Amino acid sequence: MSTCHSTLAFIEGIGGPELLMIMFVVLLLFGGQKLPELAKGLGKSLREFKKAASGVEEEFKRAIEETPETPAPPPARPKSAPERQEPPHT
Repeated sequence: MSTCHSTLAFIEGIGGPELLMIMFVVLLLFGGQKLPELAKGLGKSLREFKKAASGVEEEFKRAIEETPETPAPPPARPKSAPERQEPPHT
């Protein structure tokens, strides 16, 4: 499965007419002057998010590599019942 397909899976049911309608509404709401600024801000946000996500991923990989391999503990033996002691004869 490609990355693009899995990233855009949530808009699978949106076709051409729906996408044009969404773009038209966005144009009406923000106007032609604000759209480039909006797109630029969105691009910066996505870039920072990807940078932070890759940083966390690298930190996890480094932590896993630095963790020494610990041997598996020996299998637990079932505890035997304590020996029953008889009371002293008096």
